[in-house]
Amino acid sequence: MALAQNIIPVINMVLCAAILLLGYWGYTKKRDRLFLLIGLSFGLFGVSHLITLLGYAMKFESLLIVLRLIAYILVIIALYKVAIGGRKKIK
Repeated sequence: MALAQNIIPVINMVLCAAILLLGYWGYTKKRDRLFLLIGLSFGLFGVSHLITLLGYAMKFESLLIVLRLIAYILVIIALYKVAIGGRKKIK
């Protein structure tokens, strides 16, 4: 069970880093802020997983709440922009 408790944040952090990189790559290719918003949100999730892995989750509990809240808000904004068709490409 202890192995599972350590491996889950590692997997989550690696996947968040992959999504962050893909979001940045998509943004540079398409110049669409949607990619950037989603990438940044998962980057914040990755930071929260890293803090947990380093053993500072209890010490920085308030920071983790704020990071995750901001990340969720960024995803909500991205989905809202898709739903209303308000995505802007940067030229």
